[in-house]
Amino acid sequence: MATSAGSVVPRIRLVIADVDGTLVTQEKVLTPRAIQSVFKLREAGIQFAVTSGRPPRGMAMLIEPLKLDEPIAAFNGGVLIQPDLTTVTRQNFLSPDVVKQTVKLILDHKLDAWIYTDKDWFVRDVNAPHVAREQWTVKFPPVVSPNIDGLVDRIAKVVGVSDDLEAVKRCEKDVQDATGANASAARSQPYYLDVTHPKANKGEVVLAMSDLLKIPVAEIATIGDMPNDVLMFKKSGVSIAMGNASPEVQKSATYVSTTNEQEGFANAMEKFILS
Repeated sequence: MATSAGSVVPRIRLVIADVDGTLVTQEKVLTPRAIQSVFKLREAGIQFAVTSGRPPRGMAMLIEPLKLDEPIAAFNGGVLIQPDLTTVTRQNFLSPDVVKQTVKLILDHKLDAWIYTDKDWFVRDVNAPHVAREQWTVKFPPVVSPNIDGLVDRIAKVVGVSDDLEAVKRCEKDVQDATGANASAARSQPYYLDVTHPKANKGEVVLAMSDLLKIPVAEIATIGDMPNDVLMFKKSGVSIAMGNASPEVQKSATYVSTTNEQEGFANAMEKFILS
Protein backbone atom coordinates (compact mmCIF):
# COMPACT_ATOMS: atom_id res chain seq x y z
CA MET A 1 0.00 0.00 0.00
CA ALA A 2 1.42 3.38 -0.92
CA THR A 3 0.13 6.77 0.18
CA SER A 4 2.34 8.70 -2.20
CA ALA A 5 5.23 8.03 -4.51
CA GLY A 6 7.96 6.27 -2.61
CA SER A 7 6.20 6.10 0.79
CA VAL A 8 5.04 2.62 1.79
CA VAL A 9 2.65 2.17 4.69
CA PRO A 10 3.93 -0.19 7.40
CA ARG A 11 1.95 -3.32 8.23
CA ILE A 12 -1.22 -2.40 10.12
CA ARG A 13 -1.56 -4.15 13.50
CA LEU A 14 -4.54 -2.26 14.96
CA VAL A 15 -7.68 -0.66 13.51
CA ILE A 16 -9.55 1.93 15.62
CA ALA A 17 -13.08 2.66 14.37
CA ASP A 18 -15.52 5.41 15.17
CA VAL A 19 -19.05 4.05 15.76
CA ASP A 20 -21.88 6.35 14.63
CA GLY A 21 -21.70 7.21 10.94
CA THR A 22 -18.88 4.69 10.50
CA LEU A 23 -19.24 1.23 12.00
CA VAL A 24 -23.06 1.29 12.06
CA THR A 25 -25.70 2.42 9.56
CA GLN A 26 -27.88 5.52 9.97
CA GLU A 27 -30.35 3.30 11.86
CA LYS A 28 -27.50 2.22 14.19
CA VAL A 29 -27.40 -1.30 12.76
CA LEU A 30 -24.23 -3.38 12.75
CA THR A 31 -24.42 -5.23 9.43
CA PRO A 32 -23.32 -8.85 8.94
CA ARG A 33 -20.60 -7.63 6.54
CA ALA A 34 -19.24 -5.19 9.13
CA ILE A 35 -19.10 -8.01 11.70
CA GLN A 36 -17.37 -10.33 9.23
CA SER A 37 -14.80 -7.64 8.42
CA VAL A 38 -13.80 -7.41 12.08
CA PHE A 39 -13.41 -11.21 12.24
CA LYS A 40 -11.31 -11.11 9.05
CA LEU A 41 -9.05 -8.47 10.63
CA ARG A 42 -8.40 -10.76 13.60
CA GLU A 43 -7.75 -13.72 11.29
CA ALA A 44 -5.09 -11.55 9.62
CA GLY A 45 -3.49 -10.81 13.01
CA ILE A 46 -4.90 -7.26 13.22
CA GLN A 47 -6.43 -6.08 16.50
CA PHE A 48 -9.64 -4.05 16.55
CA ALA A 49 -10.94 -1.35 18.91
CA VAL A 50 -13.74 1.22 18.94
CA THR A 51 -13.95 4.84 20.03
CA SER A 52 -17.01 7.05 20.28
CA GLY A 53 -18.52 10.04 22.01
CA ARG A 54 -21.00 7.53 23.46
CA PRO A 55 -20.86 6.57 27.15
CA PRO A 56 -19.51 3.09 27.99
CA ARG A 57 -23.01 1.61 28.41
CA GLY A 58 -23.91 3.03 25.00
CA MET A 59 -21.47 0.61 23.35
CA ALA A 60 -22.61 -2.54 25.14
CA MET A 61 -24.51 -3.63 22.03
CA LEU A 62 -21.23 -3.93 20.07
CA ILE A 63 -19.35 -6.12 22.53
CA GLU A 64 -20.94 -9.53 21.90
CA PRO A 65 -21.44 -9.43 18.10
CA LEU A 66 -17.90 -8.11 17.52
CA LYS A 67 -16.34 -10.16 20.36
CA LEU A 68 -14.55 -6.99 21.50
CA ASP A 69 -11.48 -7.75 23.60
CA GLU A 70 -9.55 -4.44 23.53
CA PRO A 71 -10.29 -1.40 25.76
CA ILE A 72 -13.30 0.63 24.62
CA ALA A 73 -12.63 4.38 24.32
CA ALA A 74 -15.90 5.98 25.46
CA PHE A 75 -16.57 9.73 25.59
CA ASN A 76 -13.96 10.19 22.81
CA GLY A 77 -11.37 8.82 25.23
CA GLY A 78 -12.73 10.37 28.43
CA VAL A 79 -13.03 6.84 29.82
CA LEU A 80 -11.10 3.81 28.56
CA ILE A 81 -12.86 0.74 29.87
CA GLN A 82 -12.50 -3.00 29.39
CA PRO A 83 -15.32 -4.85 27.57
CA ASP A 84 -16.66 -6.03 30.95
CA LEU A 85 -17.78 -2.36 31.30
CA THR A 86 -16.57 -2.26 34.91
CA THR A 87 -12.76 -2.27 34.73
CA VAL A 88 -11.66 1.31 33.98
CA THR A 89 -8.20 1.46 32.36
CA ARG A 90 -7.89 5.26 32.15
CA GLN A 91 -10.17 8.22 32.81
CA ASN A 92 -10.13 11.95 32.13
CA PHE A 93 -12.82 14.09 33.78
CA LEU A 94 -13.52 17.78 33.19
CA SER A 95 -12.69 20.17 36.03
CA PRO A 96 -15.72 21.58 37.90
CA ASP A 97 -14.88 25.13 36.75
CA VAL A 98 -14.79 24.08 33.09
CA VAL A 99 -18.11 22.22 33.49
CA LYS A 100 -19.78 25.35 34.92
CA GLN A 101 -18.29 27.60 32.24
CA THR A 102 -19.28 25.23 29.42
CA VAL A 103 -22.87 24.69 30.58
CA LYS A 104 -23.36 28.46 30.90
CA LEU A 105 -22.03 29.06 27.36
CA ILE A 106 -24.22 26.29 25.92
CA LEU A 107 -27.36 27.71 27.56
CA ASP A 108 -26.39 31.28 26.58
CA HIS A 109 -26.30 30.10 22.94
CA LYS A 110 -29.86 28.74 23.41
CA LEU A 111 -28.68 25.14 23.03
CA ASP A 112 -29.93 22.38 25.32
CA ALA A 113 -27.33 20.92 27.70
CA TRP A 114 -26.73 17.28 28.59
CA ILE A 115 -24.21 16.02 31.13
CA TYR A 116 -22.57 12.60 31.32
CA THR A 117 -20.77 11.26 34.37
CA ASP A 118 -18.81 8.01 34.05
CA LYS A 119 -22.06 6.12 34.75
CA ASP A 120 -25.13 8.33 34.17
CA TRP A 121 -26.64 10.69 31.59
CA PHE A 122 -28.47 13.81 32.83
CA VAL A 123 -30.92 15.96 30.84
CA ARG A 124 -33.12 18.92 31.78
CA ASP A 125 -36.19 17.73 29.84
CA VAL A 126 -36.84 14.19 28.66
CA ASN A 127 -38.98 15.53 25.80
CA ALA A 128 -36.31 17.90 24.45
CA PRO A 129 -34.98 17.42 20.89
CA HIS A 130 -32.79 14.34 20.30
CA VAL A 131 -33.25 12.89 23.82
CA ALA A 132 -35.52 10.05 22.62
CA ARG A 133 -33.18 9.30 19.71
CA GLU A 134 -30.13 9.28 21.98
CA GLN A 135 -31.90 6.95 24.42
CA TRP A 136 -32.70 4.59 21.54
CA THR A 137 -29.06 4.79 20.38
CA VAL A 138 -27.33 4.23 23.73
CA LYS A 139 -29.99 1.81 25.05
CA PHE A 140 -30.43 3.38 28.50
CA PRO A 141 -32.59 6.25 29.81
CA PRO A 142 -31.39 9.64 31.07
CA VAL A 143 -31.81 11.01 34.59
CA VAL A 144 -33.97 14.17 34.51
CA SER A 145 -32.39 17.04 36.46
CA PRO A 146 -33.87 20.54 35.88
CA ASN A 147 -30.89 22.12 37.71
CA ILE A 148 -28.23 20.57 35.51
CA ASP A 149 -25.78 23.40 36.19
CA GLY A 150 -25.31 22.07 39.73
CA LEU A 151 -23.65 18.87 38.49
CA VAL A 152 -19.86 19.25 38.44
CA ASP A 153 -18.25 16.05 39.81
CA ARG A 154 -16.93 13.11 37.71
CA ILE A 155 -18.14 14.76 34.52
CA ALA A 156 -16.79 12.97 31.45
CA LYS A 157 -18.71 14.94 28.83
CA VAL A 158 -20.96 17.98 28.42
CA VAL A 159 -23.07 18.10 25.24
CA GLY A 160 -24.69 21.12 23.60
CA VAL A 161 -27.71 20.08 21.50
CA SER A 162 -29.70 22.05 18.91
CA ASP A 163 -31.23 21.72 15.45
CA ASP A 164 -30.01 25.28 14.78
CA LEU A 165 -26.77 23.99 13.23
CA GLU A 166 -25.25 27.46 12.85
CA ALA A 167 -25.83 28.07 16.58
CA VAL A 168 -24.02 24.80 17.37
CA LYS A 169 -21.13 25.90 15.14
CA ARG A 170 -20.92 29.32 16.88
CA CYS A 171 -21.10 27.69 20.29
CA GLU A 172 -18.28 25.30 19.34
CA LYS A 173 -15.98 28.23 18.55
CA ASP A 174 -16.95 30.17 21.68
CA VAL A 175 -16.42 27.16 23.95
CA GLN A 176 -13.05 26.49 22.30
CA ASP A 177 -12.03 30.13 22.78
CA ALA A 178 -13.25 30.26 26.40
CA THR A 179 -11.87 26.95 27.65
CA GLY A 180 -8.63 26.95 25.63
CA ALA A 181 -6.31 24.13 26.65
CA ASN A 182 -8.65 23.08 29.50
CA ALA A 183 -11.14 21.22 27.28
CA SER A 184 -11.62 19.59 23.89
CA ALA A 185 -14.74 20.92 22.11
CA ALA A 186 -15.83 19.48 18.75
CA ARG A 187 -19.04 18.54 16.96
CA SER A 188 -19.64 14.78 16.91
CA GLN A 189 -22.77 15.39 14.79
CA PRO A 190 -23.86 18.68 13.18
CA TYR A 191 -26.39 19.06 16.03
CA TYR A 192 -24.14 17.85 18.91
CA LEU A 193 -21.25 19.75 20.48
CA ASP A 194 -19.16 17.39 22.64
CA VAL A 195 -17.01 18.97 25.33
CA THR A 196 -14.55 16.69 27.10
CA HIS A 197 -11.23 16.77 28.96
CA PRO A 198 -8.34 17.93 26.68
CA LYS A 199 -6.92 14.40 26.76
CA ALA A 200 -10.38 13.04 25.89
CA ASN A 201 -10.13 13.40 22.15
CA LYS A 202 -9.66 10.82 19.45
CA GLY A 203 -6.06 11.82 18.79
CA GLU A 204 -5.25 10.95 22.40
CA VAL A 205 -7.18 7.67 21.95
CA VAL A 206 -4.65 6.63 19.29
CA LEU A 207 -1.74 7.50 21.62
CA ALA A 208 -3.36 5.70 24.58
CA MET A 209 -4.08 2.54 22.55
CA SER A 210 -0.54 2.62 21.16
CA ASP A 211 0.79 2.74 24.72
CA LEU A 212 -1.58 0.12 26.16
CA LEU A 213 -1.18 -2.39 23.31
CA LYS A 214 2.51 -1.62 22.57
CA ILE A 215 1.78 -0.91 18.89
CA PRO A 216 3.56 2.03 17.20
CA VAL A 217 1.16 4.71 15.90
CA ALA A 218 2.54 4.14 12.39
CA GLU A 219 1.02 0.63 12.55
CA ILE A 220 -2.45 1.88 13.55
CA ALA A 221 -5.25 2.59 11.07
CA THR A 222 -8.23 4.80 11.96
CA ILE A 223 -11.63 5.22 10.30
CA GLY A 224 -14.30 7.86 10.92
CA ASP A 225 -16.67 10.42 9.45
CA MET A 226 -16.81 13.57 11.58
CA PRO A 227 -14.53 16.56 12.33
CA ASN A 228 -13.65 15.05 15.74
CA ASP A 229 -12.23 12.00 13.90
CA VAL A 230 -9.63 14.17 12.12
CA LEU A 231 -7.63 14.30 15.37
CA MET A 232 -7.16 10.51 15.23
CA PHE A 233 -6.43 10.64 11.49
CA LYS A 234 -3.49 12.94 12.25
CA LYS A 235 -1.99 10.58 14.85
CA SER A 236 -2.35 7.27 12.98
CA GLY A 237 -0.28 5.71 10.21
CA VAL A 238 -3.27 5.23 7.89
CA SER A 239 -6.60 7.05 8.02
CA ILE A 240 -9.86 6.36 6.20
CA ALA A 241 -12.75 8.80 5.87
CA MET A 242 -16.24 7.53 5.20
CA GLY A 243 -18.07 8.51 2.03
CA ASN A 244 -20.65 10.30 4.20
CA ALA A 245 -17.92 12.51 5.72
CA SER A 246 -17.71 16.19 4.71
CA PRO A 247 -15.21 17.20 1.99
CA GLU A 248 -12.97 18.72 4.71
CA VAL A 249 -12.86 15.46 6.68
CA GLN A 250 -12.25 13.45 3.50
CA LYS A 251 -9.30 15.70 2.60
CA SER A 252 -7.73 14.93 5.99
CA ALA A 253 -7.62 11.16 5.40
CA THR A 254 -5.27 8.86 3.51
CA TYR A 255 -8.20 7.12 1.81
CA VAL A 256 -11.96 7.60 1.32
CA SER A 257 -14.46 4.72 1.45
CA THR A 258 -18.14 4.49 0.56
CA THR A 259 -20.88 5.72 2.93
CA ASN A 260 -22.08 3.93 6.05
CA GLU A 261 -25.27 3.08 4.13
CA GLN A 262 -23.13 1.42 1.43
CA GLU A 263 -21.05 -0.87 3.70
CA GLY A 264 -18.31 1.78 3.89
CA PHE A 265 -16.64 0.20 6.93
CA ALA A 266 -16.49 -3.31 5.42
CA ASN A 267 -15.38 -1.93 2.04
CA ALA A 268 -12.59 0.05 3.72
CA MET A 269 -11.28 -2.95 5.65
CA GLU A 270 -11.30 -5.17 2.55
CA LYS A 271 -9.83 -2.60 0.14
CA PHE A 272 -7.35 -0.63 2.24
CA ILE A 273 -6.38 -2.83 5.18
CA LEU A 274 -6.81 -6.53 4.31
CA SER A 275 -5.63 -6.19 0.70
